[in-house]
Amino acid sequence: MAAAAESILALTGKRTTGQSIRSQNVTAAVAIANIVKTSLGPVGLDKMLVDDVGDVIITNDGATILKMLEVEHPAGKVLVELAQLQDEEVGDGTTSVVIVAAELLKLADELVKNKIHPTTVINGYRLACKEAVKYLNENLSFPVEELGRQSLINAAKTSMSSKIIGPDMDFFSEMVVEATELVKVTDSATGKITYPIKAINVLKAHGKSARESMLIKGYALNCTVACQGMPLQIKDAKIACLDFSLQKAKMHLGISVVVDDPVKLEAIRREEFDIVKRRIEKILAAGANVILTSGGIDDLCLKMFTEAGAMGVRRCKKADLKRIAKATGATLCCSLANLEGEETFEASMLGHADEIAQTRISDDELIIIRGTKARTASSIILRGANDTMLDEMERSVHDSLCVVRRVLESGRLVAGGGAVEAALNVYLESFATTLSSREQLAVAEFAQALLVIPKTLSANAARDSTDLVAKLRAFHHKAQSNNKLAHLKWAGLDLENGEVRDNKEAGIFEPAMSKM
Repeated sequence: MAAAAESILALTGKRTTGQSIRSQNVTAAVAIANIVKTSLGPVGLDKMLVDDVGDVIITNDGATILKMLEVEHPAGKVLVELAQLQDEEVGDGTTSVVIVAAELLKLADELVKNKIHPTTVINGYRLACKEAVKYLNENLSFPVEELGRQSLINAAKTSMSSKIIGPDMDFFSEMVVEATELVKVTDSATGKITYPIKAINVLKAHGKSARESMLIKGYALNCTVACQGMPLQIKDAKIACLDFSLQKAKMHLGISVVVDDPVKLEAIRREEFDIVKRRIEKILAAGANVILTSGGIDDLCLKMFTEAGAMGVRRCKKADLKRIAKATGATLCCSLANLEGEETFEASMLGHADEIAQTRISDDELIIIRGTKARTASSIILRGANDTMLDEMERSVHDSLCVVRRVLESGRLVAGGGAVEAALNVYLESFATTLSSREQLAVAEFAQALLVIPKTLSANAARDSTDLVAKLRAFHHKAQSNNKLAHLKWAGLDLENGEVRDNKEAGIFEPAMSKM
């Protein structure tokens, strides 16, 4: 009968069901989690990834490690996407997300092997998740206002502690918080405050030590003026942002002009020059004294700009131009054509800034735009020994910027160092005993899975994880069973000394958002 049914359903492909495929999926997820497990925490190890070409990346950022892996298994791909999503949404906590997800799958597989239906496990997990988030919001998180600006700096430090810039985290955390505060944007209609960290330009320059990195209150552009005769500094700059080349107009391919008089050839050539000349005259007439273009600028145009005392910058990245246009209030023009088909350039299309100057940093020349009128802008210039180090520094700074932004926008923090996971483990275990259905087992396993974070943290620090996690759970049990000892709910791991401490007092903070 089954054979007959299969011949009717002539489906191509292979169908695998049952326990074997379930175990296979779990094995794939656990294998991926094991790769990033050793890079978790302030004493986690970096990974060296070498691709086919021989390019080397050294990092301990979970999302970067997983992005570089060529994962074939479909269940494994889901974990990689999970890390990417966490990176986009929160910016930090990518490693812990993958480790917890793999542990949940592993324990669920054990339950299913013990003849508990997958639906029961899923319902139990959902219930546990809902309860955990509720308890976290009510008891384990606290508002930023309670500790003020210092809590932002501490959150940035916690994010950096496991990264390459960890030894200099006092220096970098101050810089990151200041850079984020500089790009604050308030929506005039709704009054909502956002911090678009994409507006912070992070540039890398070789040489000197990491502590020589600097924050610039303005937008740093990795370009130079187009020719030497141009001014290197302009006060009260009026900026034109153009997304086309300022070069002699050439006729498009396939267009042919039949000329019977050789004299007219010269007229065509002159008109080609005049077209671009008229464009530049219109831009200069509108009052522009700084012209930034994503295309090229030829010699004729450079001569006109130099004579007018304007600064011309060519081959700017389009992403940079968009950010500068937003910050200065300029309009990024793709062409000068208006709706009537004529070419115009109006003064309203110009952006404004207090000063634009070309500065030398290391071996590179940079153009720095200060005092932008529409929005404040900030740039971080990182210094380091080589490309590998600078790339990892950039990833670390990006993670910290994301953390500070999330803390500022959501306004809530939790204690780090395994405090949240241990507290939820104790709470969910006692919650599981109140359930009189099969879900009780799934909720208890969910609670057990959360302990993988403090266990991994202490194992990576070469400490006795069993001993430390037992102590940590004892602290949280006291906090939840005795109101007089409620302050113990902030207890977390101190991995340097291998003991349990009050992590709220120690300033180990993470955004509450990264735990939900």
